[in-house]
Amino acid sequence: MITAAQMRAARALTGIDQKTLAERAGVSLPTIQRMEASEGVVRGVVDTLMKVIQALDEVGVELIGENQASERGGRGVRLKAA
Repeated sequence: MITAAQMRAARALTGIDQKTLAERAGVSLPTIQRMEASEGVVRGVVDTLMKVIQALDEVGVELIGENQASERGGRGVRLKAA
């Protein structure tokens, strides 16, 4: 799914704060704070995770999973190609 580090990096790339992400995803600010404070893969209600991933997708973030091909391997985030 998504890691806490990916969430923080995605927000940094797009310049949005936790409150804005929460609003775009339709979840509470404490939910985003809790997700980002966790270690490793974010755990939670699948519907909530999907809302956050969708919100990040809508602002132009592409998540790179651990099994996806990337130049140096590993998880990450990048901006979608225009």
